[in-house]
Amino acid sequence: MADHSPSDALPDYGLADRLDLQHPAQYRALFEPTRTQICSLLLERAATTSELAQVLGKPKGTIGHHLKVLADAGLVTVVRTKRVRALEAKYYGRTARVFWYDRTHDAIGQEERVLAATLAGVRAALDRDAFALTNVRYARVAEDRVREWNERLLALLLEFAAEPPSGAITYAMTVALYATDRAPLPTSEPDQ
Repeated sequence: MADHSPSDALPDYGLADRLDLQHPAQYRALFEPTRTQICSLLLERAATTSELAQVLGKPKGTIGHHLKVLADAGLVTVVRTKRVRALEAKYYGRTARVFWYDRTHDAIGQEERVLAATLAGVRAALDRDAFALTNVRYARVAEDRVREWNERLLALLLEFAAEPPSGAITYAMTVALYATDRAPLPTSEPDQ
């Protein structure tokens, strides 16, 4: 098993390891579904407006607008240019590998969108008889252990995202660690 750390993996351009989102414009920019997809794709490699439009199935003008919003918010930037005939192609990349945000500012439901997209993706994979692994486990865990599990899950997610591209299929991984309203079993009395 290869050991890939997020800082030495993709994409094909230099970027900071993390950017702490601090302005409402950054939240509005990132948490729009098309812009979230653009940022996700740019973790693989830098891309032009045309390439992003083709993958996302949207008009170049629409993608250009979203790239401008992301650039104005400091989330993407032009990382290189290339002369193509008489035009200059701009390749966009993220400004950071991970965007950190305070959940109190996420008033537009990022978690709900992630879960809805995950559910739709799993359903589509099952409809195609494609590989899909789903599972759930419950455990009563102390708060300090919850923080530790969060860190471990985030590390696994970042390792997955840093995997060098190979094969023809893009896979998705979703993690969720959440408090439930499931009641625990009562403490049992030893047999007397």
